[in-house]
Amino acid sequence: MHAAVRELESEVGREALTVPLVATRAGVTPSTIYRRWGDLQELLSDVAVERLRPDTEPEDRGDLRSDLEAWAEQFFEEMASPAGRAYIRDALLGDPDGGNAGQCSAYAAEQIDVVLARAAGRGERAPAVETVLDRVVAPVMYRILFRPDKLDAAYARRLVTGLLDPADR
Repeated sequence: MHAAVRELESEVGREALTVPLVATRAGVTPSTIYRRWGDLQELLSDVAVERLRPDTEPEDRGDLRSDLEAWAEQFFEEMASPAGRAYIRDALLGDPDGGNAGQCSAYAAEQIDVVLARAAGRGERAPAVETVLDRVVAPVMYRILFRPDKLDAAYARRLVTGLLDPADR
């Protein structure tokens, strides 16, 4: 199903997608999609969550600040891109119970945990995963969704600086 959605999106555009069109491409009946996903928006949400899954571990640059800045910048750039915004929108619109939003949050938490575990392994003092989510990820997502004007990757780096500044701990 996911492959059918991705192929059709690139061929006919998202606006032209319908359950019967996706079902035909996937070689199933529309009722199969309705039984599994309920409607097109829930299917698009499921596809978006899969696309928001990171492909690789965060880069290891040798110290917590560099690792976290690089991760935050990459996270920002991916989420703030037109494709990232569309995936965020789809993930949330077809998510009546919040499960997809929770999965997206878990992806970010897993990536952050890798960065923090590396830092701890090097003997660096690191904040908790939830603290990074609250002080870096949440503001980035808020700004992307509600105040995207004049937003750039430097914003994500400033959030990391504020998080790691000993005066702010």
